[in-house]
Amino acid sequence: MLTLSGVTHVYSNGTKALDNATLEISKGMFGLLGPNGAGKSTLMRCIATLQTPSSGTIRFGAIDVVKEPERLRATLGYLPQDFGVYPRVSAEVLLDHLAVLKGIGNHAQRKETVETLLQQVNLWAVRKKAVAGFSGGMRQRFGIAQALIGSPQLIIVDEPTAGLDPEERNRFNNLLAEIGESVVVILSTHIVDDVADLCSRMAIINEGRIVLVGEPAALVRSLRGRVWRRAVNKEELIDHQQSLAVISTRLRAGQTVIHVLAEPGAESPPGPGFEPVEASVEDLYFATLLENRRLDAIAA
Repeated sequence: MLTLSGVTHVYSNGTKALDNATLEISKGMFGLLGPNGAGKSTLMRCIATLQTPSSGTIRFGAIDVVKEPERLRATLGYLPQDFGVYPRVSAEVLLDHLAVLKGIGNHAQRKETVETLLQQVNLWAVRKKAVAGFSGGMRQRFGIAQALIGSPQLIIVDEPTAGLDPEERNRFNNLLAEIGESVVVILSTHIVDDVADLCSRMAIINEGRIVLVGEPAALVRSLRGRVWRRAVNKEELIDHQQSLAVISTRLRAGQTVIHVLAEPGAESPPGPGFEPVEASVEDLYFATLLENRRLDAIAA
């Protein structure tokens, strides 16, 4: 169990990137959703011991992550949003080098580890090729391979599918789902579908605060009967944005389709031409951000 309590981080310029973040994350896939700049990467870096939070506690089982970072690193796998590689170094050689850095000194054990991981992430056929020349999806799969060195019990992946084509994204997500069956995997992303497809639990973070936590299906059910859809023109869009809780807009077949969130208990449509729509994790995400911003505006 990974437990965060009151985790706050303020940068030297006064920016509060995390504000009293509190979470409990058990074994399985956990999704952390939030817009760019919401504090996802800062939170991941604090958990991964790459920076120390200004206040609060982080525990993984018996390990005090803030006070004992080396103990956590021994059981941590981390795939950051961007990672560099040595030019002209093959996947096999680079993974072997990283295994040495991870503390696997025995050559035979290291060789077995490298071979197993390259096969697991489907890179065995290209093991002799330089990682610097890999496609985006192949590099991400290599990133997962290095994160799995040493059989970690906590794995953090930060925006892992950003920029991948649909085929590579699907392949990568299947790999994550397989890994997440036996360890704690935290998936930090702004891609809603990744969380909807993979995660049994999720949280939404906005402006450094955890604003919603729960099981995706249960959270979506809380919006049942409240999401309405209509195609509108440009003038109607402006009017609706001023008078209704428009949670999302999307251009489809040349038309702008809006999703509107009705008040709880409302049985009639929010206006003429609206039809009810089954809520999704995307609707949940946008509705949560809208409500959170409303509360912030009232508090200000």
